[in-house]
Amino acid sequence: MSRPPGNLALAPFGTTIFAEMSALAVRHGAINLGQGFPDVDGPPELLEAAVAAIRGGRNQYPPGAGVPELLAAIAAHQRRFYGLEVDPEREVLVTVGATEAIASVVLGLCSPGDEVVTFEPYYDSYAATIALAGAVRRTSVLRFPDFAVDEESLRAAFSSRTRMVLLNSPHNPTGKVFSRAELELICALAREHDAWVVTDEVYEHLVFDGLAHVPVATLPGMWERTLTISSAGKTFSATGWKVGWVVGPAEAVAAARAVKQFLTYVASGPFQPAVATGLELGDEVYAALATSLQAKRDLLCEGLVRAGLPISRPAGTYFVVADAAPLGARDALEFCRALPELAGVVGVPVSVFHDDQEAARTLVRFAFCKRDEVLLSAVDRLARLASG
Repeated sequence: MSRPPGNLALAPFGTTIFAEMSALAVRHGAINLGQGFPDVDGPPELLEAAVAAIRGGRNQYPPGAGVPELLAAIAAHQRRFYGLEVDPEREVLVTVGATEAIASVVLGLCSPGDEVVTFEPYYDSYAATIALAGAVRRTSVLRFPDFAVDEESLRAAFSSRTRMVLLNSPHNPTGKVFSRAELELICALAREHDAWVVTDEVYEHLVFDGLAHVPVATLPGMWERTLTISSAGKTFSATGWKVGWVVGPAEAVAAARAVKQFLTYVASGPFQPAVATGLELGDEVYAALATSLQAKRDLLCEGLVRAGLPISRPAGTYFVVADAAPLGARDALEFCRALPELAGVVGVPVSVFHDDQEAARTLVRFAFCKRDEVLLSAVDRLARLASG
């Protein structure tokens, strides 16, 4: 063949950093604080519901949009927590995790040449999906340590070709929770340029220090142009189940459904009714999950500071970003490739989520959704590296 296999749009991306770092963790027997998955299971009611669904014969193709009880539970969740009235049959779509939801929405709403505004650092699937759609990525940088929105930079990212704003709050990898004022600025620019706002809110219930998550769809005049994405994986510590969803205006959800049917068709049959059970759990369950993670955040942050690393204290998510320069880092990617052997710890270089490499040259993301003893051991190893 004169032309090698592979979609040229994906040529710049290669293997995800998560696969690379997890492989290094296995090779060196290192503590993996790179990939964001918990090392304990979620609520027992959720797990038992999945077992019951499997034993009850819920093992064949579910309906294309999702099983009715999950669609209803997602709508009820939006009403319960945010006061949004959602039609479960027309305004909700179940997907294979938030990753497929993002792909379905971007591919469903964007055409070649459209521009998508997003913030960097960005979750890596955003850039790849935008490229697959033939769209153009336009970014505004969030800078360590406060990761505040730069209004001038954000305004410059918009143009007459802007089709969509792709927003993640609480934000991976920084742990930032966008303020209401920042969200209102983003929404004003979206309205000015007649753009959709697609919000990735998978960490919506993992917010700390008494802060409140503000869904964009609840802001004045924004329901009509907002698609909200979330999933069960992060909220209920069941990342391997891959059950996500899209909520928004019926015509936009239909556009995402038209793409989703040709990606996975359907998936996660017995896990869908189990997630419906999870969404109906009491407020105390949601609160306990956030409280537990906040304590783990504090444990890891305090350990990193003791090891001499400047940090950005996250307001949500699973992650803390630290500046590894005091450990000798000059390039975060090369440092993270060496760290499993040097210290027996895995982190993820924030620079791989950037177009502006200099903005994150020595920044490393560590996940704190692990058992306390694992976090303490990782911190001890990093402290030994710092003192050695």
